[in-house]
Amino acid sequence: MIYWIVLIGIPLLLGLYAQMKVSSAYHKNSQIASRGRITGAEAAQAVMNSAGIGDVEIVEVQGFLSDHYDPINKKLALSPNNYRGNSLAALGVSAHEAGHAIQQKQGYAMMKVRQLVAPAVQFAAPVSYFIFGWGFFLGGAFIKSLLPIAVAALVVMVLFQLVTLPVEFDASRRAKLQLVNLGILDRDEMVGVNETLNAAALTYVAAFVDSLGKLLYLLLMFSGGGRRND
Repeated sequence: MIYWIVLIGIPLLLGLYAQMKVSSAYHKNSQIASRGRITGAEAAQAVMNSAGIGDVEIVEVQGFLSDHYDPINKKLALSPNNYRGNSLAALGVSAHEAGHAIQQKQGYAMMKVRQLVAPAVQFAAPVSYFIFGWGFFLGGAFIKSLLPIAVAALVVMVLFQLVTLPVEFDASRRAKLQLVNLGILDRDEMVGVNETLNAAALTYVAAFVDSLGKLLYLLLMFSGGGRRND
Protein backbone atom coordinates (compact mmCIF):
# COMPACT_ATOMS: atom_id res chain seq x y z
CA MET A 1 0.00 0.00 0.00
CA ILE A 2 2.86 2.39 0.80
CA TYR A 3 4.17 2.08 -2.77
CA TRP A 4 0.76 2.95 -4.19
CA ILE A 5 0.50 6.04 -1.95
CA VAL A 6 4.00 7.32 -2.78
CA LEU A 7 4.20 6.42 -6.47
CA ILE A 8 0.57 6.75 -7.57
CA GLY A 9 -1.39 8.72 -4.97
CA ILE A 10 1.02 11.60 -4.38
CA PRO A 11 1.67 12.23 -8.11
CA LEU A 12 -2.10 12.18 -8.64
CA LEU A 13 -2.56 14.86 -6.01
CA LEU A 14 0.30 16.88 -7.52
CA GLY A 15 -1.42 16.72 -10.90
CA LEU A 16 -4.70 17.94 -9.44
CA TYR A 17 -2.90 20.76 -7.62
CA ALA A 18 -1.08 21.76 -10.84
CA GLN A 19 -4.36 21.91 -12.77
CA MET A 20 -5.97 24.07 -10.10
CA LYS A 21 -2.89 26.29 -9.97
CA VAL A 22 -2.82 26.93 -13.72
CA SER A 23 -6.57 27.52 -13.88
CA SER A 24 -6.37 29.98 -10.99
CA ALA A 25 -3.35 31.84 -12.38
CA TYR A 26 -4.81 32.01 -15.87
CA HIS A 27 -8.21 33.22 -14.65
CA LYS A 28 -6.61 35.89 -12.47
CA ASN A 29 -4.31 37.26 -15.16
CA SER A 30 -6.84 36.98 -17.96
CA GLN A 31 -8.71 39.75 -16.13
CA ILE A 32 -5.74 42.13 -16.36
CA ALA A 33 -5.48 43.91 -19.71
CA SER A 34 -2.03 44.78 -21.02
CA ARG A 35 -1.24 48.46 -21.41
CA GLY A 36 -0.41 48.05 -25.08
CA ARG A 37 -3.79 46.43 -25.75
CA ILE A 38 -2.46 44.21 -28.54
CA THR A 39 -3.98 40.76 -28.88
CA GLY A 40 -2.35 37.42 -28.26
CA ALA A 41 -2.29 36.72 -32.00
CA GLU A 42 -0.53 40.02 -32.63
CA ALA A 43 1.98 39.34 -29.87
CA ALA A 44 2.76 35.88 -31.24
CA GLN A 45 3.22 37.34 -34.72
CA ALA A 46 5.55 40.04 -33.40
CA VAL A 47 7.67 37.47 -31.53
CA MET A 48 7.97 35.29 -34.63
CA ASN A 49 8.71 38.28 -36.87
CA SER A 50 11.59 39.22 -34.57
CA ALA A 51 13.12 35.82 -35.27
CA GLY A 52 12.60 36.07 -39.01
CA ILE A 53 9.78 33.52 -39.10
CA GLY A 54 7.31 34.17 -41.88
CA ASP A 55 6.04 30.73 -42.77
CA VAL A 56 3.98 29.92 -39.65
CA GLU A 57 0.22 30.45 -39.76
CA ILE A 58 -1.56 31.63 -36.62
CA VAL A 59 -5.01 30.06 -36.32
CA GLU A 60 -7.82 30.17 -33.79
CA VAL A 61 -8.97 26.87 -32.28
CA GLN A 62 -11.82 26.13 -29.92
CA GLY A 63 -11.33 25.01 -26.34
CA PHE A 64 -9.96 26.28 -23.06
CA LEU A 65 -6.16 26.53 -23.05
CA SER A 66 -6.05 24.38 -26.19
CA ASP A 67 -3.11 26.45 -27.43
CA HIS A 68 -0.30 24.56 -29.14
CA TYR A 69 2.32 24.74 -31.85
CA ASP A 70 2.21 22.22 -34.70
CA PRO A 71 5.80 21.89 -35.99
CA ILE A 72 4.84 19.57 -38.84
CA ASN A 73 2.22 21.82 -40.45
CA LYS A 74 3.79 25.00 -39.05
CA LYS A 75 0.64 26.26 -37.42
CA LEU A 76 0.41 28.17 -34.17
CA ALA A 77 -3.02 27.46 -32.69
CA LEU A 78 -4.49 29.77 -30.06
CA SER A 79 -7.69 29.37 -28.07
CA PRO A 80 -10.25 32.19 -28.52
CA ASN A 81 -9.42 34.00 -25.26
CA ASN A 82 -5.74 34.09 -26.19
CA TYR A 83 -6.13 34.70 -29.92
CA ARG A 84 -8.41 37.71 -29.48
CA GLY A 85 -7.66 38.71 -25.90
CA ASN A 86 -5.19 41.37 -24.76
CA SER A 87 -4.71 40.21 -21.19
CA LEU A 88 -1.39 39.42 -19.53
CA ALA A 89 -2.33 35.73 -19.58
CA ALA A 90 -3.23 35.83 -23.28
CA LEU A 91 0.03 37.49 -24.26
CA GLY A 92 2.09 35.16 -22.10
CA VAL A 93 0.56 31.98 -23.50
CA SER A 94 0.66 33.25 -27.09
CA ALA A 95 4.30 34.31 -26.85
CA HIS A 96 5.11 30.95 -25.28
CA GLU A 97 3.72 29.14 -28.32
CA ALA A 98 5.69 31.47 -30.58
CA GLY A 99 8.74 30.40 -28.59
CA HIS A 100 8.22 26.87 -29.93
CA ALA A 101 8.28 28.22 -33.49
CA ILE A 102 11.61 29.89 -32.73
CA GLN A 103 12.92 26.62 -31.30
CA GLN A 104 12.09 24.85 -34.54
CA LYS A 105 13.71 27.53 -36.70
CA GLN A 106 16.88 27.46 -34.61
CA GLY A 107 17.01 23.67 -34.47
CA TYR A 108 16.64 23.37 -30.70
CA ALA A 109 17.92 19.87 -29.89
CA MET A 110 15.36 18.88 -27.26
CA MET A 111 12.50 19.82 -29.57
CA LYS A 112 13.96 17.54 -32.23
CA VAL A 113 14.12 14.69 -29.71
CA ARG A 114 10.51 15.30 -28.66
CA GLN A 115 9.37 15.21 -32.27
CA LEU A 116 11.13 11.87 -32.74
CA VAL A 117 9.45 10.37 -29.68
CA ALA A 118 6.00 11.89 -30.35
CA PRO A 119 4.76 9.22 -32.82
CA ALA A 120 5.43 6.46 -30.28
CA VAL A 121 3.40 8.38 -27.69
CA GLN A 122 0.28 7.99 -29.85
CA PHE A 123 0.49 4.27 -29.10
CA ALA A 124 1.97 4.41 -25.61
CA ALA A 125 -0.47 6.90 -24.09
CA PRO A 126 -3.71 4.94 -24.67
CA VAL A 127 -2.02 1.69 -23.64
CA SER A 128 -0.81 3.11 -20.32
CA TYR A 129 -4.15 4.83 -19.65
CA PHE A 130 -6.05 1.62 -20.39
CA ILE A 131 -3.92 -0.57 -18.16
CA PHE A 132 -4.00 1.83 -15.22
CA GLY A 133 -7.59 2.86 -15.83
CA TRP A 134 -9.01 -0.64 -16.00
CA GLY A 135 -6.26 -2.74 -14.50
CA PHE A 136 -7.16 -2.04 -10.89
CA PHE A 137 -10.79 -2.93 -11.58
CA LEU A 138 -9.81 -6.16 -13.31
CA GLY A 139 -7.25 -7.14 -10.67
CA GLY A 140 -3.50 -7.32 -10.19
CA ALA A 141 -3.24 -10.49 -12.24
CA PHE A 142 -4.52 -8.60 -15.29
CA ILE A 143 -1.90 -5.87 -14.87
CA LYS A 144 0.89 -8.38 -14.39
CA SER A 145 -0.10 -10.29 -17.50
CA LEU A 146 0.53 -7.10 -19.49
CA LEU A 147 3.54 -5.87 -17.56
CA PRO A 148 6.05 -5.93 -20.44
CA ILE A 149 3.69 -3.91 -22.65
CA ALA A 150 2.79 -1.54 -19.83
CA VAL A 151 6.42 -0.95 -18.87
CA ALA A 152 7.41 -0.30 -22.50
CA ALA A 153 4.54 2.17 -22.90
CA LEU A 154 5.45 4.01 -19.71
CA VAL A 155 9.14 4.18 -20.65
CA VAL A 156 8.07 6.00 -23.80
CA MET A 157 5.82 8.32 -21.79
CA VAL A 158 8.54 9.09 -19.24
CA LEU A 159 11.08 9.81 -21.99
CA PHE A 160 8.64 12.07 -23.84
CA GLN A 161 7.68 14.02 -20.74
CA LEU A 162 11.30 14.27 -19.62
CA VAL A 163 12.39 15.96 -22.86
CA THR A 164 9.21 18.05 -22.80
CA LEU A 165 10.39 19.81 -19.63
CA PRO A 166 13.35 21.68 -21.17
CA VAL A 167 11.32 22.35 -24.32
CA GLU A 168 8.53 24.04 -22.36
CA PHE A 169 10.85 25.86 -19.95
CA ASP A 170 12.92 27.20 -22.84
CA ALA A 171 9.82 28.35 -24.75
CA SER A 172 8.66 30.28 -21.68
CA ARG A 173 12.12 31.81 -21.25
CA ARG A 174 12.10 33.00 -24.85
CA ALA A 175 8.56 34.35 -24.49
CA LYS A 176 9.33 36.38 -21.37
CA LEU A 177 12.48 37.81 -22.93
CA GLN A 178 10.83 38.84 -26.19
CA LEU A 179 7.73 40.36 -24.60
CA VAL A 180 9.97 42.85 -22.82
CA ASN A 181 12.62 43.33 -25.52
CA LEU A 182 9.99 44.08 -28.16
CA GLY A 183 8.19 46.52 -25.90
CA ILE A 184 4.99 44.47 -25.93
CA LEU A 185 4.84 44.53 -22.13
CA ASP A 186 6.47 46.67 -19.48
CA ARG A 187 8.64 44.90 -16.94
CA ASP A 188 6.16 45.38 -14.13
CA GLU A 189 3.49 43.63 -16.24
CA MET A 190 5.66 40.52 -16.39
CA VAL A 191 4.54 39.52 -12.90
CA GLY A 192 1.25 38.28 -14.36
CA VAL A 193 2.98 36.58 -17.27
CA ASN A 194 5.46 34.85 -14.96
CA GLU A 195 2.67 33.64 -12.69
CA THR A 196 0.71 32.21 -15.62
CA LEU A 197 3.63 30.50 -17.37
CA ASN A 198 5.17 29.18 -14.16
CA ALA A 199 1.85 27.60 -13.20
CA ALA A 200 1.62 26.03 -16.66
CA ALA A 201 5.15 24.66 -16.26
CA LEU A 202 4.06 22.88 -13.08
CA THR A 203 1.56 20.81 -15.10
CA TYR A 204 4.43 19.41 -17.19
CA VAL A 205 6.41 18.58 -14.07
CA ALA A 206 3.34 16.85 -12.61
CA ALA A 207 2.82 14.82 -15.79
CA PHE A 208 6.44 13.63 -15.67
CA VAL A 209 6.22 12.72 -11.98
CA ASP A 210 2.96 10.86 -12.62
CA SER A 211 4.38 8.72 -15.44
CA LEU A 212 7.63 8.07 -13.57
CA GLY A 213 5.69 7.00 -10.47
CA LYS A 214 3.58 4.57 -12.49
CA LEU A 215 6.66 3.13 -14.16
CA LEU A 216 8.43 2.58 -10.84
CA TYR A 217 5.28 1.04 -9.39
CA LEU A 218 5.05 -1.46 -12.24
CA LEU A 219 8.74 -2.30 -11.99
CA LEU A 220 8.30 -3.02 -8.28
CA MET A 221 5.39 -5.31 -9.11
CA PHE A 222 7.44 -7.03 -11.79
CA SER A 223 10.31 -7.63 -9.36
CA GLY A 224 7.96 -8.74 -6.60
CA GLY A 225 9.00 -5.83 -4.37
CA GLY A 226 5.45 -4.56 -4.15
CA ARG A 227 4.18 -7.86 -2.75
CA ARG A 228 6.87 -8.03 -0.14
CA ASN A 229 6.32 -4.52 1.14
CA ASP A 230 2.51 -4.13 0.81
